[in-house]
Amino acid sequence: MENPPLISIALCTYNGSAFLREQLDSVIAQRYTQWELVVVDDFSTDATRSILEEYAERDVRIRLHYNEQNLGYNKNFEKALGLCRSELIAICDQDDIWQREKLEKQVRLIGDHTLVYHDSEFIDAGGRSMNRRISDKLSFYRGNAPEVFLFLNCVSGHSILMKKQVLQKSLPFPERFHYDQWLAFNAACLGSIDFVPEALVQYRQHSSNNTDILALKTVARSTDQKVLELERESEWLRLCAQQCTGKAQGLIDALYNQSIRRNDGFFNAKFGILVWKHRDTLLRILKKPDTSKFFYALRKAWGVKAKK
Repeated sequence: MENPPLISIALCTYNGSAFLREQLDSVIAQRYTQWELVVVDDFSTDATRSILEEYAERDVRIRLHYNEQNLGYNKNFEKALGLCRSELIAICDQDDIWQREKLEKQVRLIGDHTLVYHDSEFIDAGGRSMNRRISDKLSFYRGNAPEVFLFLNCVSGHSILMKKQVLQKSLPFPERFHYDQWLAFNAACLGSIDFVPEALVQYRQHSSNNTDILALKTVARSTDQKVLELERESEWLRLCAQQCTGKAQGLIDALYNQSIRRNDGFFNAKFGILVWKHRDTLLRILKKPDTSKFFYALRKAWGVKAKK
C-alpha cells in the first residue's frame, strides 16, 4: 500500500497485568506498522503501569497517559479516543490477542465506509480456544441502516476501525449505554459500515469482562431491574432519535413514543407490532428463526405493570 495512513489505537488499561503483555506483543507484531498506541491507564493498582513503561521504552509509537482517579470503563475509553491524533482510529482491549493481519485487512477494506469491524474467536482465561466465534451468536451487518443497532449489536469495540468523524459525532458517550453500540449506530447514521468475516482477534472471556456475550455470568434479574431496563431502553431510543436525522428517524421516533406508552401500562401491542413489522432491520442481527423473533417482539410489548 502506497502512503499507508497512520492508525491511532486506543487502549484502556485497568489492573490488566495478567494478560497485558500478550496484547501488547500482538499489537507490536502487526504487519501494518503505521500506527500509534494511545494508552490511558485508569488508576491501576497492580503491575500494569510498570509493564506499560517497559514497552513504551522499547517502542516510540506507544504514548502513555495516567488517570489520577478511576474514571470507569466508558469514560476512560472516551478519554483515550479523544487523545487519538489520526483520522483512522482502532480500539484495543487489554486482555485480547490480535492476529498479525488485523489492521492490514481492516485498512484495506475501509475505503469510503465510516467503520469496519470483524469476527472474533472466543478464548478462555488461559488462552485456549472455546471453539466459538461471535458470528456463531450474532448475524453480522453491512450497510447504512442505523436502526439495525437499536436493540442489538454485533460490533464489538475491540473489532472497530473507524474514521474520526464517527468519534466526533459520538462524543460524549451517553452514560449507562455500551459505547461500541453507540459508535456503530452513529457510523451507520453518517455512512456505511462493513466487516471482515475472519476472526482477527482472540477475544478472551474471564470473570472481569465488561461484556458477557456468551452469557457466562447470567443471573436472575429483580423486578426493579426489569423495570429499569424498560426505562433505559426508552432513554436509548430517545437519544438515537435525537442523534439520527435521516430516513430512520421516523421509525425511531415511533418506537420511542410507543415505548413510553408501554412503560406506563401493562401491555402495548403497538410497540410489539412495530418491532415485528420492521423485523428485517430491527432484528436482523438476531441469529434466530422467525418464531423466536416473533416472541422477542412480543416480549418487548410488556410494560412496567406486567413486570411488577
